[in-house]
Amino acid sequence: MITLDRGIVERLVRDALSKQLLSSPSGRGVGGEDRPELVVNVSARHAHVTQEDLERLFGKGHQLKPFKWLYQDGFFAAEETVTVIGPRQRIIPNVRILGPCRDHSQIELAFTDAVALGLDIPVRKSGDHRDSPGCWMMGPAGMIRLERGVIRHERHVHIGPKDAEHYGVKDGDRLHLRVKSDCSAVLEDLLVRMAPASKLEVHIDTDEGNAVDYPRATKFELVK
Repeated sequence: MITLDRGIVERLVRDALSKQLLSSPSGRGVGGEDRPELVVNVSARHAHVTQEDLERLFGKGHQLKPFKWLYQDGFFAAEETVTVIGPRQRIIPNVRILGPCRDHSQIELAFTDAVALGLDIPVRKSGDHRDSPGCWMMGPAGMIRLERGVIRHERHVHIGPKDAEHYGVKDGDRLHLRVKSDCSAVLEDLLVRMAPASKLEVHIDTDEGNAVDYPRATKFELVK
């Protein structure tokens, strides 16, 4: 009788789900004549890196290669992936880098990913690394140590000025996402991230997507 390690099975299931979500189209869009078209996407675990860290991981002069363009203009999932190494050599392989490069490196995980990795991570806005743990990142050309920067990116909504006016919000405000599905729920306090070129899009992570049965959801609505 063959016994499978539960941790390995769970990791394989998470990897399969991440690949499915990554390869899905632009997300679940809901709109109408009286409201803007809302796109809701599930954001699987991923990494952001500086150009310096990219070269340490993949070699001098290396540039990110777009694998799939994301819904927000100018942003993409890269071909490059890294292995994330936590305490006691627990690892999550094939964590995809999102481009373009940033002025900081960080890892964004769901809570279940963090548990598998052996880390206790805070919920933070991207770039806010206070009180966050670090990890090792391994690429084909080398390894780097992040002293901090492993976070759960809080659920949020990208929004442009016109849609912000429609909802009566400004950058830094909060909205709630009402989801109709077999597991209907309201996800509260989505951070509003307004920028002139942003398109209306909600980002939730894989834990939240599973909790609301995202693949079978029939309606999404933003409310104050």
